[in-house]
Amino acid sequence: MEWKIACLQLDIAFGNPTENKQQVHKQFEQLRDEHPDVVILPELWSTGYDLTRLEEIADENGEKTKTLISQLARTYHTHIVAGSIAKKTNNGITNTMYIVNRHGEVVSEYSKVHLFQLMDEHLYLQAGDQLGLFTLDETSCAGVICYDIRFPEWIRVHTAKGAEILFVVAEWPLARLSHWRTLLQARAIENQCYVIACNRAGSDPNNVFAGHSLVIDPWGGIIAEADEHPGIVTATIDLKKVKEVRKKIPIFADRRPDLYHT
Repeated sequence: MEWKIACLQLDIAFGNPTENKQQVHKQFEQLRDEHPDVVILPELWSTGYDLTRLEEIADENGEKTKTLISQLARTYHTHIVAGSIAKKTNNGITNTMYIVNRHGEVVSEYSKVHLFQLMDEHLYLQAGDQLGLFTLDETSCAGVICYDIRFPEWIRVHTAKGAEILFVVAEWPLARLSHWRTLLQARAIENQCYVIACNRAGSDPNNVFAGHSLVIDPWGGIIAEADEHPGIVTATIDLKKVKEVRKKIPIFADRRPDLYHT
């Protein structure tokens, strides 16, 4: 089975959910004739890193986001890995990803487990504590957010449980572009999985972002890569390839988890 993937590499309007939602609508309309199987958005696509105003602009229980994404999924008949948004709850605000299938059903949500202190996330956000596993078209997938990719043990938890595709959504700075590409290729190679990584482009008052959204195969080969500018990167992936690679070099059968401890 093959999937056509589309990453929406947005230049996010700082602290402006209305403008960002309009931009997402336009991007989906551009894809109408492409008929992607999965569309991926970047991290915090509705607000950007306007953390000091999250109490004002965060989405209450994610309801507005879920309504929008479900509508888009049904209209364009595509699965959506809906980046992440600032979700406001009675217990605080989380950096939360929603997964919606092509029928508009929310099949999973994941809140960022590793908060990035260099961008003050720990001052304004609550960390998640659940796995990012989900299933689309009977394919086991996982979703993680930005800084999570620096924790290979966290990614391995998901692939050891069967995930064959790792979706990464991010606002990764240009200053560490080399880390972005290297870490993502390493996660693909060591987990023998596809890595679909959607980063943002542009800048905000504090950072310039790297863009370079990537689609990487289970051997670590780059199938598609964007540049630093806003746009849409598409690629087709062959889901059979994961099983072929894992059979050729059976790392999951050869693991010694009884010896792995910190």
